[in-house]
Amino acid sequence: MLLSYRSTLEKHRPMFSKVLIANRGEIALRIVRALRDLSIPSLAVYSDVDRLSQHVRYADEARPIGPADARESYLNGDRIISVAKACGADAIHPGYGFLAENADFAEACVDAGLTFIGPSPDSIRQLGDKIVARNIARAAGLPVLPGSPVIDNVDDAARFADDMGYPVMVKAAAGGGGRGIRRVESAAEFRSAAAQAMHEAQAAFGNPAIFIEKSLDRVRHIEVQIIGDKYGNITAVGERECSIQRRHQKLIEECPSIAVTPDLRRSLSRAATRVARSVNYHNVGTVEFLLTNTGEYFFLEMNTRLQVEHPVTEMSTGTDLVKDQILVAAGVELPYDEVELLSRGWAIECRIVAEDPFNSFLPSVGRIVLAREPAGPGIRVESALYDGIEITPYYDSLLAKVTAWGRNREGARTRMKRALAEFRVVGVATNIPYLQQILDLDDFIDGRIDTGFLDRHEVAPLEPLTEQKELAEIAALLAVTGKERASDHGANGANGAAGLSALGSSWRAQMSGSATSRGMGRWPKSI
Repeated sequence: MLLSYRSTLEKHRPMFSKVLIANRGEIALRIVRALRDLSIPSLAVYSDVDRLSQHVRYADEARPIGPADARESYLNGDRIISVAKACGADAIHPGYGFLAENADFAEACVDAGLTFIGPSPDSIRQLGDKIVARNIARAAGLPVLPGSPVIDNVDDAARFADDMGYPVMVKAAAGGGGRGIRRVESAAEFRSAAAQAMHEAQAAFGNPAIFIEKSLDRVRHIEVQIIGDKYGNITAVGERECSIQRRHQKLIEECPSIAVTPDLRRSLSRAATRVARSVNYHNVGTVEFLLTNTGEYFFLEMNTRLQVEHPVTEMSTGTDLVKDQILVAAGVELPYDEVELLSRGWAIECRIVAEDPFNSFLPSVGRIVLAREPAGPGIRVESALYDGIEITPYYDSLLAKVTAWGRNREGARTRMKRALAEFRVVGVATNIPYLQQILDLDDFIDGRIDTGFLDRHEVAPLEPLTEQKELAEIAALLAVTGKERASDHGANGANGAAGLSALGSSWRAQMSGSATSRGMGRWPKSI
C-alpha cells in the first residue's frame, strides 16, 4: 500500500553523505528540494554565468566548474567528478539533459567510487542506441515500426527511404529531445532533410548517424513512466499525453491521456515494464509509444532519465519521482503496486520558454527585470526565475514549467488558463500567449489532438501592446511588488507620466541588443 510504502522510506534513510547535482536551472533546484526532504546535503555546481542562480543559492554548498560554454562546464564529466570527490560527495544526480544519458559518464562515476543516481551504464548504453533499443523492444514482443539500420551517409539513407515509401522520419541514431529529427514527404526533399538532420545530430550528440523510420499520420505521442529498484521490481506509474509539439519539441503534457482506456493502459504498462526488465533496468525511465486512432501502438524509444514533464505524473499519482530516484540509487526497495498508482484527477503542464511568438519563435535573451509566478489551488510552478536573472544564449530556453491539477481534464485546463494569465515575465519574450491560445482551441478542449496538431491549427498572431498599456503593466507590477523604482523617476510627482515613461525606456535599454527586446510586456488581448 502507498502509505506503508512511505513509512518504509522513512525507516530506510539513504546512506549518502552528500549528493552533487550535475545540472542547472529549475531541475537542479528541484533536486535540491528532494535532497532536503531526505535530509541529505546538496552540492551544486555552476558555470561562470550561473554564479547567482537559484540552485546555487539554495544548495547547501556550491562550486564553480568552468566557463559558460557547456562543453567546458556542465558537460565536463571529469571536472564534475573531481569536484564531487574533493567536496566529499558520494553520489551524483544528473537531472535531465547534459550528462543524464551519457553511459561513459555514468561508468566514470562508478569507477570513481560514486553512485550515479540513474540507471546502470549498460542500460543507458543499450537503450540510448535507437537501433539496439528497437531490437530489444521487438524481442520483448512490442510492435515496432519498419525502420533501417544505422546510416552514416545521405546516399544510403535515400535508398532506404525510397524502398520504404514516403512519408518517412529521419532520426538521429544517438539522439533524443526532438533534435536531429525530420519528417520527409517525398524523395525530392529527402537529401536536404537528411543532410540537415545529420548536421544537427553531429552538433547535438557528437554523432551524425541517422536511421529511417516509417512515418504515420494522426498519431498520438504517449509515454509510460516506469521505475525499478535494484531487486528486480519494476512498476509503471501511469501514462502521459505528449502530443502537443512544435518542431518535435513538447509544449503541453497531460496525465493521464484522454485516449487511453483502462485496457489499453494495462497493455502499455506491461509492454513498458517488459522492455525495462529485459535490460535489468533500475531507477526511473520512460518508454515512448505512438498511438493510432484505431488503438494500435508502436514502440518509439526509451529515455533512460527523468523527464522534463515528470510533474504531471507526480501530481496525478501522488508520487515523488525525484525522491524515489535517490532512494532507489541508495538501495531502497520500492514496493509499488500499480493498482494504488491509478491517476487521481488530471494534470496538465505547460513549458514556458524564452521565445518570441510574435517573431517566428526566435530565441529571446536579455535580463528579466521582473518575474511573478502564478499560485493558488492546484497550481505548481518549477522554475529558477528571479528579478534580474540574465537569460543567456548558452543553454536551453526553458524558463519554467507550470502544472495545473483538477478533478478532471476541464478542471485542469481552466486552472492552467488562470495560471498563465497570472504569470508575468518582463524583460524577455515568452511563449505564454501562444500557450494560452492553444488551450482555447476547440479541438484541444475536446481532446482531439495528435503530433501534427500545431501544424494544422494556425494560431493567429497577437498584436503587441501599445506603449500606454505597456507602461500601465509596468506600473501595476511595480505597485504589486511594493518597489519604489517608479518614485525614483518621478512617477509619483507632477511628472509621473514622464517618469514612468523614463522607467520603461530604462528597462528597454537594459535589453538593447537582445534578439527580441520588443517582446517585453506583451500579453494576450484578453488581459
